[in-house]
Amino acid sequence: MSAHPLVRLLWCLIGAGCAIALALWVTGLPANPFLLASLGGTTVFLFGLTRAPAAQPRALLGGHLGGAFIGIACYQAFGESLGVYALATMLALAFMLLTRTVHPPAGANPVIMVYVHAGWSVLWQPVLLGVAALLLVAVVWSRLYPGLARYPVDPLAPSPPTLNWGGWGP
Repeated sequence: MSAHPLVRLLWCLIGAGCAIALALWVTGLPANPFLLASLGGTTVFLFGLTRAPAAQPRALLGGHLGGAFIGIACYQAFGESLGVYALATMLALAFMLLTRTVHPPAGANPVIMVYVHAGWSVLWQPVLLGVAALLLVAVVWSRLYPGLARYPVDPLAPSPPTLNWGGWGP
């Protein structure tokens, strides 16, 4: 059963709204909502680019947790400066490329972690809880509507699919 494309679009939009609302509710919308900015981009991937390798759990969890960890470590070790922002972003990109867990919205995490002077507890709350809430809604929502790609399409799909960093093709 394949409904009209506008009906599928509406279903995806409502799912995205439910997902981000749950993530914000579960995390308790911290005093600094900037901590959750990257979750908006993740919602776009999960509900708009469901089949993309960057939307699969490997990249979703690895990118968010790795990028946040690196941002926190850089801030804890070096404080806040332009160089620390650049270093954290570079290291997070290197981590995601080497582990093939590239999730573009998670590229904001190192910058966010340095900016908010994050401590280690932020990895659990709001990062992991927020990402888990989005993931849960994507899994359930994709199974409620006939004909949608079921999320996850390939939980362990590497992102990027090849090791041709910065290039196109194989």
